[in-house]
Amino acid sequence: MGCAISGLAAKAEFGEVTTEEAAGVADADADAVADASCPSEQQIQMIKDSWKVIRDDIAKVGIIMFVRLFETHPECKDVFFLFRDVRDLERLRSSRELRAHGLRVMSFIEKSVARLDQPERLEALAVELGKGHFHYNAPPEYYSYVGAEFIGAVQPILKERWTAELEEAWKTLFQFVTGLMQRGYQAESNRRRQLAPSPKERPDKKDTAL
Repeated sequence: MGCAISGLAAKAEFGEVTTEEAAGVADADADAVADASCPSEQQIQMIKDSWKVIRDDIAKVGIIMFVRLFETHPECKDVFFLFRDVRDLERLRSSRELRAHGLRVMSFIEKSVARLDQPERLEALAVELGKGHFHYNAPPEYYSYVGAEFIGAVQPILKERWTAELEEAWKTLFQFVTGLMQRGYQAESNRRRQLAPSPKERPDKKDTAL
């Protein structure tokens, strides 16, 4: 399948887009830009086949994924008001709030898998989610972390079904989706900056009524 994120300012290495770049402060140099292609037809089939097994444990995977995320990248907790001050990560395994959020993320992954044969619909879904994450103040560099922890969480579930080829297929999907979300984040960031008044347009406090 020949779809790709054209013109996306994504670092060649997965997940290395900084907050400043994601906000569109500067254009990346040509040699630091890579287009993330969507999975091949063979990879799509591998992903769909493995998802049939994973979906039976989506609540479990969602919790494991976020506990692992907070262990490896504790700064990500700052995005979540309910979890930012939690020290005992094991306690989160029984958290209803974390379970609910994990299920929402797993639902997005399920929708992404279902739309792999319809890249235009997948693009619209991921770009819109990226726009939403701008309002959650969730920096784009965090998105790739979730993909890595998802892969770590599903390996034990798939057991002998897990192969290097399947891992590469899931990585390709997360690279593609992450790039689209970054694009949505950038678009929303740029839109908000354009709506904000320039310093010259801002009223002088001395001349405004209290």
